[in-house]
Amino acid sequence: MPLIPKYGELSMRINKMSFVFSKYRLIVLFVLLAGCAPVISKQIRDQVRPETTFTEVLKDPERYQGQMIVLSGVIVSAENTKEGTILQVLQRPAGFRGQPKGVDATEGRFLALNSQYLDTYVYAQEREITVAGEVQGKRTLPLDKTEYTYPLIQVKELYLWPVNDDRDYAPYPYLYPYPYFYYDNYWWWQTHLVDERKCHKHNKRKK
Repeated sequence: MPLIPKYGELSMRINKMSFVFSKYRLIVLFVLLAGCAPVISKQIRDQVRPETTFTEVLKDPERYQGQMIVLSGVIVSAENTKEGTILQVLQRPAGFRGQPKGVDATEGRFLALNSQYLDTYVYAQEREITVAGEVQGKRTLPLDKTEYTYPLIQVKELYLWPVNDDRDYAPYPYLYPYPYFYYDNYWWWQTHLVDERKCHKHNKRKK
């Protein structure tokens, strides 16, 4: 005959389970909040003036020299020089967490100078980045058969967005109200479901 736990023991088990569940909820909440935070630190973002927009900087870079700005865009080219790595970037409107939106809209190009050398194989053409830095002035360089004046940004913080164009997705509809945890632009929960689905298909083929 199975033993029935006493009331005191049962109460202790329930309290222990409640504690574990509360701790788990806090961890999940922390992960969700971390995944929603902008990629540029608050310390840097607090130094950006609302009126310092890319449109205004592009018109007169020298007027905004020394001011902090946060920009998003797509890498056009990357070159290592004596100064460091110079990234030529096509500006794009910023979306969630500062990631460039997947649209054709742009207000122009800018140069991002990073004093530390970056691997140009990694910081390659068409990679998405978010840059925070000080406006240093302007540089005029050849562009096709003309010349283009670029605002020059001295990089303070730089975030290279992960490549995710070939990402696989879990089937719709989702069985859980929150189908994924968003962290550093990876769909963790969807990836988990996709792996399970692929594993199931592989096992069926073996049979």
